[in-house]
Amino acid sequence: MNQEPLTFKVATEDWEVEQIHRLNYKTFVEEIPQHQPSASERLVDKFHAENTYLICMQGQKLVGMLAVRGNRPFSLDQKLPNLDSYLPPGRTICEIRLLAIEKKFRGARGGQVLQGILALLWQHGVEKNYGLAIISGTPRQAKLYQHLGFVPFGPLVGAGDAQFQPMYVTLETFEVTAREFLRSSPARSFHPNAVNFLPGPVTVRREVRRAFEQAPESHRGDSFKKDFQATKEILCELTRAKNVEIFMGSGTLANDMIAAQLSLLGGRGLILSNGEFGDRLIDHATRLGLNFDTLKADWGEAIELSAIEKKMRAHKPHYTWLWCTHCETSTGILAGLDALKNLCAETQTRLCLDCISTIGTMPVNLDGVFLASCASGKGLRSYPGLSMIFYNHSMDPASTPKLPRYLDLDFYARQEGIPFTFSSNLLHALRTAVKRVDWEKRFTDTTEIAEWLRGKLAESNIPLVGNGAAVSPAVITIQLPPEMDSIKIGNAMQESGYLLSFNSEYLRKKNWIQVCFMGEWTREKVVALANAIHRVYARHKPETTARPQPTVHRSQARH
Repeated sequence: MNQEPLTFKVATEDWEVEQIHRLNYKTFVEEIPQHQPSASERLVDKFHAENTYLICMQGQKLVGMLAVRGNRPFSLDQKLPNLDSYLPPGRTICEIRLLAIEKKFRGARGGQVLQGILALLWQHGVEKNYGLAIISGTPRQAKLYQHLGFVPFGPLVGAGDAQFQPMYVTLETFEVTAREFLRSSPARSFHPNAVNFLPGPVTVRREVRRAFEQAPESHRGDSFKKDFQATKEILCELTRAKNVEIFMGSGTLANDMIAAQLSLLGGRGLILSNGEFGDRLIDHATRLGLNFDTLKADWGEAIELSAIEKKMRAHKPHYTWLWCTHCETSTGILAGLDALKNLCAETQTRLCLDCISTIGTMPVNLDGVFLASCASGKGLRSYPGLSMIFYNHSMDPASTPKLPRYLDLDFYARQEGIPFTFSSNLLHALRTAVKRVDWEKRFTDTTEIAEWLRGKLAESNIPLVGNGAAVSPAVITIQLPPEMDSIKIGNAMQESGYLLSFNSEYLRKKNWIQVCFMGEWTREKVVALANAIHRVYARHKPETTARPQPTVHRSQARH
């Protein structure tokens, strides 16, 4: 019978914390007599409120743990006078406590448990910018600790059977052990603490996860219909659009639906493209047999408004529609939404937008836009699987169906948005993700952290894609020199505990990697990310490579 795999994570659930208290009791009351027995058989650490618990699980069973905290005084401060005199100077210090492994896991698998927890500790140390960790180790495991890089210092502390040797280890020493474990460990068994800077899937809040985990309910029920309409109202309020329809499918479906609606209009359209996703709009239009022209710019270059205006005014009669990405996600380049709306209004052209990477990450005003696509798994910070189209015109209830049912926007509108089976789990997750959000603060925070990170990357002479154009605050694209391999850099960042975007075929071809602020993040994690990028970039940069000059960028968050 196969054993369940070990998983390593930061404790977040109440039931995990309860098992921590019980393993704490078994280890430090029953095995090592540091504390008095109690009838509850659970021991809550005196620093519990300050501890971060790094744990190893087998299924739902806790098999190993340690606690880490960075607040002084440490427990060793109370046991060893002048603690800092024993330690290397100039380091930010954390204390490791309560290292415990279930007895039956101390055999062949004990090394894997300990190594995995310590790899997780290294990632936590990188995030917190700790340079040194101290621990009180049992003398019985002195050889093991020293093998892992711990350096003993000072006299033994404690008394009787509860004596311990003070030790420290540096972040650099830990890194070697951590990398060996991360390279050999299956990716599914290791869960870093939400250091996700992908464009999707994004990190979601705990309440969103819990909403998704509710029991499924019928999409025909009154409760579901009420929640569905409430979600649509929130989305329309966010974007200032009059209407929105939500579908089961990715953003690709939403763009196929836009192409399908455009096929009903007749006339000729214009598609703008300056990257991968603009090219995909061309593909959508081609597959639907639309009649259109294109206006292109190089990847990383903005399409100038003057060029668009010249193209549109030269075409007689006026183009029926114009379709482009609001943010070209492959580069981060933004289109000037207000200017496009004004130009389309003057030329009586219907404006259509791919807003998949902008809605939820920056202010987007869709008033005056004909059709705009979005998806649940990016800036709206929910699970992937839902897409939507925003629109401002009224549907004709007497219109004759001319499209496949799944692509017919009129059909959705006539059926109150729910003509087909719909996942209540995805709907409840999306509603939880978007309700009661301080959008203005989110947009401001995202813009500020993006500008800060761009500045830090420029200080390290790391070149960014953009060439001075308006760029999204949620997408930062790093242009690596030919001598550096984006796959190696991306994998090194992943080993350091940071998920960046580099595996897409178009990024591989360009030798680019991306940092995205689509999901949940904290400034603390972004600061640690900047330090990690600097270290990895410096480590992989050939000595002969010329120092590139940083590109000036400006985030444009209001359109």
